[in-house]
Amino acid sequence: MNTKKHIVFPKHLKTLGVMGENIKLAKKRRKLTSIQVAERSGIDRGTLREVERGNPSVSMGAYFNVLRTLNLQDDFLKIAADDEFGQKLQDLQLLTPPGRGNK
Repeated sequence: MNTKKHIVFPKHLKTLGVMGENIKLAKKRRKLTSIQVAERSGIDRGTLREVERGNPSVSMGAYFNVLRTLNLQDDFLKIAADDEFGQKLQDLQLLTPPGRGNK
């Protein structure tokens, strides 16, 4: 099996860590144990622990299943939903007259 390690920069690791903390807090607010969340998510407790740490090597499916277990699956739809940078790029292209800068 060919596994490729994805490099995540430290400032982005911090973002994943915050997401993991948010997931952990959501679990605690619901008064669910790690065993309950892991079983309902179809993962083992070690994987749940890594989700709560924001480990980038954990599959997106595991993150989604944990969010589903916590009834937060719709939060997944918020990822990249408001693409401000992409919209600005598109607007610049729309404002550029034909034949100038766009080929």
